[in-house]
Amino acid sequence: MATYHIPESEVASSLPELLAKVRAGGEVVIESGTLPIAVLQPPAPPRRTIEECLALLPQNSSAVMDDDFARDVAETIEAHREPLDPPAWD
Repeated sequence: MATYHIPESEVASSLPELLAKVRAGGEVVIESGTLPIAVLQPPAPPRRTIEECLALLPQNSSAVMDDDFARDVAETIEAHREPLDPPAWD
């Protein structure tokens, strides 16, 4: 993600260009002198709740949300901590 720095005095006159940079996946740091005071960046993608995920399970699924569910999820996450390195064509 590209990061752009801009003085706060130029934000109002550059807003359309700044938003275009954010829409393209960039991040804009608004600064007062050398101090950052705000960051414009794309919003985090929407995430499903546990209830939504469970609703997606097929009817014949054996998944159960029992007392050990949180532990099972934590163990699964820990077992897959390898960095995401997708192929270049992705």
